[in-house]
Parts: sequence; C-alpha cells; structure tokens
Amino acid sequence: MEGLAVTYSLNLLYQCALLALVALGLAIVFGQLGIMNMAHGEFLMLGAYAMVVVQRVGLPLWLGVPLAALACAVIALVVERILIRPLAHRPFDTLLATWGLGILMRKSVEAVFGRGYQSIDHGWTGTLEVVGAPYPAYRLGLMAAVAVALGVLAWWYRRSPAGARVQAMVANPGLAEAMGLNTRRLAMWAFVAGSVCAGIAGALLAPLVRIEPAMGMDWLLASFFVLVVGGLGTLGGLLAGAALIGGTQVAVSSALDATWGTVAVLLLAILFLWRRPNGLVARA
Repeated sequence: MEGLAVTYSLNLLYQCALLALVALGLAIVFGQLGIMNMAHGEFLMLGAYAMVVVQRVGLPLWLGVPLAALACAVIALVVERILIRPLAHRPFDTLLATWGLGILMRKSVEAVFGRGYQSIDHGWTGTLEVVGAPYPAYRLGLMAAVAVALGVLAWWYRRSPAGARVQAMVANPGLAEAMGLNTRRLAMWAFVAGSVCAGIAGALLAPLVRIEPAMGMDWLLASFFVLVVGGLGTLGGLLAGAALIGGTQVAVSSALDATWGTVAVLLLAILFLWRRPNGLVARA
C-alpha cells in the first residue's frame, strides 16, 4: 500500500511538472505580452521532430534539445517580425494569424515526415527506487529539470536587470518607452523566449509521447487550461494551475478513466472562466 501511495504521488508530481513545462512558453507570450499564440502547440511539435531528425542521422540524442531551441528561435524571429509586430494591438487578428501559422507549420511537417507516428528510443529505460517504489528514471530526471528551470526563471525575473525591464514593459508600456526602454525589442525577445521554451518542452517530451504533426493541439489546450485556472502573468499562477489541473486529471483518471479525466479538466476550466476569470493567482 505504501509503495502504491508513493507511485501515485510521483505520478501526480510528474503530471504537474509536465503541464508546467508545456505551459511555460505560452505563459511568457500570453501572460506577459497578451498575445494568444495559437501556434504554441506547433512550436512544441517542432521540438519533438528535432529529436526525430537527430535520431535519424545518428547523432547523440541530447543534441535534439539545442536543435529544437535553435529552430524555434529562428522561426519565432521571422514570425514576430512579419506577423506578430504588425498585429500587436489587434488581439483577435493575432489569434487568427497564429492559428493559420499553426496550420502552415503542421502541413509543412506532414509534407516532410508524413502523417505517421514517430517514436524516440532514448535508451534511458531504467527505474530508480524512491522510498521503496520503483519509478521511471527519465520521468524523475524530467521533473528535476523542470524544477531547476522554474527556479532559474523565477530568480532571473525577480533579480536580473533584464527581468526588471520586462516587468516595467508589462506594467506600463508607454511609461517604459518614455524612460528609454526599447519595448519592441523586449517584446520580440519575450516572444522568441516563449517559442523556444515550447520547442525545448517538445524535445524533452519526445521520448514519452507519440510524435505526429497534429500533436500540438492537445498540448495547446492543456496549456490554455493551466493559465485559465492558475492566472496570467505570474510564476505562482503557472504552478497553481498546473497543480490543480494535473491533480484533477490524475485523480479522476485513476478513479474512472482518461476520458473522464479530460472532461473534468474541461469543466474545471469552464467553471473558472465563469466564476473566477482572473484565476487562482491574479497579477497585481
């Protein structure tokens, strides 16, 4: 019984870490810039296919992570310049434009790799003992990586000069620009950072999921639910949303099945949109 409780707790932590990892990029773009990037899932998908490319050419698998980051950074720079910047103050147009971008990215990957499923053989298939319960080593490593990444991001955002400039831009863009901050450049790099986070998330998830061109839609919805429940613009909101969504999904899926888990998450998101639209942790 004790081992079962440990496994259940680790599954809960894993689900929360997974959702935080996937939603982080959208939290930066949507929470800080107010841009609902509907191609967020496709950037994640590109990261997963970067791992496929590395595996096919026979390179060490870890090279897929920097490849995913580089590919997403280049694409995000182009997209920000020709698509996001001209529509920066037209949220609905930006939503439609990024939706179309996502379709273009998905169909381009289909043309190169086909519609079939891909898989990654990472070779890290062993288990580690955690309080007497065996648990997949890769999942434990992923949870540790997410914890470190969130800690570094929180420190950077609160302590670094660049983080202070981003906070100033978000709080009052007009005043920040009047004080000499290049808000356009800051917004550009924030969009790139969010897209790169999505690509890295896809690369790290690649050994755990089925890789296909349409995989991004499910992760986009999961990210959106996390931000709706947790609240926009704060790391605390991201963590709170991931914990509540992940906990609900694990609990209901364990008690019933995965379909009911998805239904419960959807109902929870609708409830928050109706009764608490600012989420659990609203930005001051």
